[in-house]
Amino acid sequence: MNIRLMNISDYDRVYTLWMSCKNMGFNDVDDSREGIEKFLRRNPSTVFVAEENDQLVGIILAGQDGRRGYIYHMSVAEKYRRQGVGTQLVNACLEALGREGISKVALLVFKYNEAGNAFWEQQGFTLREDINYRNRALRELVRIDT
Repeated sequence: MNIRLMNISDYDRVYTLWMSCKNMGFNDVDDSREGIEKFLRRNPSTVFVAEENDQLVGIILAGQDGRRGYIYHMSVAEKYRRQGVGTQLVNACLEALGREGISKVALLVFKYNEAGNAFWEQQGFTLREDINYRNRALRELVRIDT
């Protein structure tokens, strides 16, 4: 298994992997090629892909705002789950964020994504029940749920 930084030439394979994973949410702006290219320019050292035999089998999209780290998407191809790929991606991401001086990392998981919630619990991410998550779109976004 090869874990390496993502570059924009990986986008088509990353998008195909995202669309194959159930219970995730995307949108047509932030997760477009242009949106991801912008994200990679801002976060060049915290987005990783996993490859096996020249096949992209995992992705973790993470960044930071100078105060907190955020994991936006993580996907592993179904055939490669429960083999440590996700853990390797998380570890690479957390180490990169730590090198950037980040001391706390947050993420969102749909409540109905049982497998995702179990994975993040296993990785040591605790569930916060004392906050409400709110957002406001500044432009029209088309939601893409898998």
